[in-house]
Amino acid sequence: MNLENYFISLFNNKHIGDDAAVIDDFVYSKDAFFEDVHFKKEWMSYYQIAKKAMLVNISDVVAMNAKPCYVLLSVAMPGSMTKKEMQELANGFKDVAKCYNIEIIGGDTISNTKLDITITVISQTKKPLLRKGIREGHCLAHTGDLGRSAKDLKKLFNGGKIHQKSKFVNIVLREAFVERTARYLKAGMDISDGLFSDLDKILKINGQGIRFLEKIPRSRGCSGEEYEMLVAFDKRDKKAVLRRAKQSRTKLTCFAVASRNRYTNRCQAHHF
Repeated sequence: MNLENYFISLFNNKHIGDDAAVIDDFVYSKDAFFEDVHFKKEWMSYYQIAKKAMLVNISDVVAMNAKPCYVLLSVAMPGSMTKKEMQELANGFKDVAKCYNIEIIGGDTISNTKLDITITVISQTKKPLLRKGIREGHCLAHTGDLGRSAKDLKKLFNGGKIHQKSKFVNIVLREAFVERTARYLKAGMDISDGLFSDLDKILKINGQGIRFLEKIPRSRGCSGEEYEMLVAFDKRDKKAVLRRAKQSRTKLTCFAVASRNRYTNRCQAHHF
């Protein structure tokens, strides 16, 4: 068990374990987006930083088949930030909020040596999509293409530049796919730590192993910050799920079947 999972295990609570906590049809999620941990300021504009911080949080909401309603912002800013830079940061938050019909209702601001952002999203759902619900024989699939985020991150670390539409900067969420297929999905989560690492989480909580239908290279399986969806569904519903994926213009790859085979994650931990 890595240190992140160990720390989480110290809080024994029935609401912990999914992308967000579901209580009486309300969904509560919280995520951090810290300078020199999740990003460097030379990689992104203040507008892009705020936009990604919001979308990273909304990704957890989408993964739960919920509608975001309200946001609380906590922003720790260096004293060297100008009013223009603050306006750019605020515009990033506000534009994403407008896109998803979210109201920013408050939060906190403090002075800091670097830019650290923490966001709480309050959402609603009538049919939450949980991580638990996978049985032997269920199909496992992921949306989109995997691997690009890690490649672009490597470019940035090497001093290179990436396209403004790169997934590392410009996250595309799959709310249309989840909304259309929710009735068929048995379990799901967003892919934030990489397919192989997130598979480890969802399989363990269900007491399942896996039989891969295709060989997935580490460059795809270990690529974090993809924010695609990892889902499970009954094989009898495969045609219906694929049809609805096509309707939402979402590429869907069925790559494995839940089984009794043991699964071992070979990726390095993204956190600590």
